[in-house]
Amino acid sequence: MKKIKGIIDRIEGEYAVVEIGNETRDILRSILPKNVQTGDVVYFQGDEVLVDKEQTEKRRKEIEDLMDEIWED
Repeated sequence: MKKIKGIIDRIEGEYAVVEIGNETRDILRSILPKNVQTGDVVYFQGDEVLVDKEQTEKRRKEIEDLMDEIWED
């Protein structure tokens, strides 16, 4: 079964806006893990949705490093 990668863009009420490839989809929060947050990397596989904590942390670090480069004097 194929895994589909998504990134939580934002939470809007009972929906999470998830970037999947080059598009966004509104996914009911009730089918996502309870602790999901903006910026989390998630994988959809069948009826299961998993947060990839390692990829999420790697992505956050990369973004933080880019921001540091932009704001350096």
